[in-house]
Amino acid sequence: MTFPSGLRALNHRNFRRFFIGQAVSLVGTWMQSVAQSWLVLQLTDSAFKLGLIGALQFAPVLAFAVLAGALADRLPKRRVLLGTQTLLATQALTLAALVWSGHVRFWHVGLLALVLGFANALDMPARQSFVADLVVKEDVVNAVALNSAAFNAARIVGPAVAGLLIARVGVAPAFVLNGLSFLVVIAALLATNVQGHSRRTGPTTILEEIREGLAYARHTPRIRFILSVLLVVSLSVFNFSVLVPLLARNVLHQGAEGFGFLMAAIGLGAVAGALTLGMLGRRPRLRVIVGAGALACAAFLGVAFVRDFALALAVLFVVGFAAIIAAAGCNTTLQVIAPDALRGRVMSLYVLIFGGSFPVGAFLMGAISERWGVSTAFFVGGATGLLGLAVIMIASRARR
Repeated sequence: MTFPSGLRALNHRNFRRFFIGQAVSLVGTWMQSVAQSWLVLQLTDSAFKLGLIGALQFAPVLAFAVLAGALADRLPKRRVLLGTQTLLATQALTLAALVWSGHVRFWHVGLLALVLGFANALDMPARQSFVADLVVKEDVVNAVALNSAAFNAARIVGPAVAGLLIARVGVAPAFVLNGLSFLVVIAALLATNVQGHSRRTGPTTILEEIREGLAYARHTPRIRFILSVLLVVSLSVFNFSVLVPLLARNVLHQGAEGFGFLMAAIGLGAVAGALTLGMLGRRPRLRVIVGAGALACAAFLGVAFVRDFALALAVLFVVGFAAIIAAAGCNTTLQVIAPDALRGRVMSLYVLIFGGSFPVGAFLMGAISERWGVSTAFFVGGATGLLGLAVIMIASRARR
């Protein structure tokens, strides 16, 4: 079977296996994200503590992403991913057992959020760079776009299913299903015959490899520009798990089902954005990435003025659509620019910024929401993002 041009990366058998496994696992991941946020609100009724859990979950990414990227270039990526996926499954099932036993406490959720963060710190750069090992270079952009589409299709299905489950039987089943979903991606990895071996040309220390990757990024203007845009958009917009449950409950007066559908609206927009990105050619233009980032920030700011549930769904759809074009556009550009031997380290900088900026953003947005309300947090996030993108564009033109 031959897939059409828009799905051409699926013609590679190893990528197809990995893609299917990831698609199933990501549904479980989004179910857990919604369930964990709702559990924290049930346990604490605190916007600040909800932001704190987000910070704990992503702090290890901030601390260890660059080291993890060097390890991803040094170790067989398939073996790394088998280990991280097993740890992620164990984390989800442990949280399920605590909830089902009735003994779960806030500190349990915080500790397991740290475990999740450590696993993701190693998993994310290895997984990002492994995709390029599964397809030919001409299909890397399509493969990344399909992965983004799967990630965000899961953002539609996972929160909607989790919302229904939580409303009817509680949060524990969402954690169980997430734990079991990792078995599918583990099976896909075992069936994949690409190891993702290191492409190092000589013996070096891990610190030398880290310095090499940082120096390459620092001295490549296009990579510096892309990472700067990614930093602004990530800090400003990608705080859904902190702000959307507060928007649902405190502003729109919705329960778990409404929260799930709001998250699904973001996911639906992101799927549309990812598929749009996949049709833009081998590498999206920088002005498309910046324009998408600006649209995402403007829509995010607009949420501050929304009081109607249907309108909130529409605006969050736009946020998801534009934000994923910006973030995945940065991803694909870095994948194509980076040499094979440095891809893990370059993608670790993507992970560091995209995932590692979340603790800062989550902490700040949680604190702003606690003090002035969630609508103010949406306004501050969107306005800060627009200002940051304007500064980047002015600075870029000044250097020419």
